[in-house]
Amino acid sequence: QDVMDIEVKPQPSRPHWYERHVQPCVAELLGSALFIFIGCLSVVEDSGGTGRLQPALAHGLALGVTIAILGDV
Repeated sequence: QDVMDIEVKPQPSRPHWYERHVQPCVAELLGSALFIFIGCLSVVEDSGGTGRLQPALAHGLALGVTIAILGDV
């Protein structure tokens, strides 16, 4: 008697509704808030001699930190 071996692959579980809908929205909200907050503070605290360099560096740093922290979401 031949028995056929059928491999049963488990179905990958779908992520919870929180991980699919709420987490990306909260990450987007926090990332945008950080980016705008840091950018506005860098312009408000602009000292006379820095020109456009200080806001540009602050925006770049805020964007980099946001991507590093929230990028996997």
